[in-house]
Amino acid sequence: MRNRYFIGSWLAAALLLGTGARTVAQDDNLGRIRVNVNLVQLNVAVTDRKGDYVTGLRPEDFTISEDKIPEKIATFEEGTESTLTLTDAPGTDEKSAGASSQEAATPAPAVERPKAAVSRYSDANVFILFDTSNYMYRGFVYAQDAIAGFVRSLESASKVAFYSYSRDLSRAAPLTADREAVLRGVRTTVAGDDAALYNCLLLTVKDAARITGRKVIVVFSNGPDNASVVPPEDVAELAQSTGTIIYMVSTEQAQLEPISTAVFERMSKATGGKAYFAKSWQDENRAFGSIRDDLSHLYSLSYYPQPNTNRGWRTITVKLVGKDLQKYHVRTRDGYRLQQTKPSEEEAVEAGAGLTAK
Repeated sequence: MRNRYFIGSWLAAALLLGTGARTVAQDDNLGRIRVNVNLVQLNVAVTDRKGDYVTGLRPEDFTISEDKIPEKIATFEEGTESTLTLTDAPGTDEKSAGASSQEAATPAPAVERPKAAVSRYSDANVFILFDTSNYMYRGFVYAQDAIAGFVRSLESASKVAFYSYSRDLSRAAPLTADREAVLRGVRTTVAGDDAALYNCLLLTVKDAARITGRKVIVVFSNGPDNASVVPPEDVAELAQSTGTIIYMVSTEQAQLEPISTAVFERMSKATGGKAYFAKSWQDENRAFGSIRDDLSHLYSLSYYPQPNTNRGWRTITVKLVGKDLQKYHVRTRDGYRLQQTKPSEEEAVEAGAGLTAK
């Protein structure tokens, strides 16, 4: 059982938050990893009371705070538009270039640039994780069809990966721009045995954390987890800390297990995603269509954190400015955990036990 408690914390530390672009220096003598600059990236959905997306908002319509400390928006993007850079990275001048990792640099004054002068970099990188456990003996082909249709419809995604899982993780199609390779991965999957969803989802989050820009994991699960050693809370926290959105598409069968239903809803909400429970293959198609629409309407915001003595969990709050905008609903992740300690080799070995991938 010791592995259960090491896995999430070790991976989170090894990924160094994964919240965005960063400059990292390692002190081999002290065995510590220092984070000099860390760009926190947020994906924000804004909807009205009917659930329709609110478009056309600008950077000045948003406020961001971290542990109630106001933050300055560094970059802003709506949907698939080009990225607007508003604030230069701290530590770019000679005075702050040598600042230590324990002293947060003061952000440079806001500098506005024309949108056309900034290239697009954050088209979504989508990881699809498909349940091929023995829960999937019924409706397997229908699920494959729904996923294949989703892959074909992802015009705004720059790259797509297709993974499947039962007891172990199979990376059938690593992240690629080749849609045909992804579709071949979908069609070659076969049903397996027990379901280690949280083990395999943790490994998928780790893969996604290496990617710069918007990263999304879409999980199709037909039942509860019955083989993982990783608690779902560790997976959710790592996804939050790496800025990875998790969408859960499940079935009526999975809904029969109240604990799994609650976990799926809680995990997706914590990362800024959604959970869907389909009663039929038509519902599965509608769920994937809703995720596609969500991705095309997200606002992408980022900021360089102001000085903050809190070295643990940091709460992020995003609000809309102005009385006219208060009626809208904002959905995004609610924080991340700052990790700066390099785990020991013993912990790293223990963390890897029980997690296998093909």
